[in-house]
Amino acid sequence: MKNSSYSHGKKVIWLLFFVLFLLHQDFWWWDESALVFGFLPVGLAFHASFSIACALLGWAAIKFAWPHKLEQFAEGEINEGVEKR
Repeated sequence: MKNSSYSHGKKVIWLLFFVLFLLHQDFWWWDESALVFGFLPVGLAFHASFSIACALLGWAAIKFAWPHKLEQFAEGEINEGVEKR
């Protein structure tokens, strides 16, 4: 069950990564002169929001798709497939 949710979380993280990768190519804001909050160019506001979204994706990747067994192995809690008691 845990492995299944790990696999599902990993797929979702990769999908979101690909979506953010495509959104990063923001050619639709290049010629826009509108200002957000009256002072911030819309392209810069988009990139600020994009940076926050990337940080949240990094947090989600660690929370939902991190291989915890690998971490346990590195800490010595798992020895050749047998857990210490």
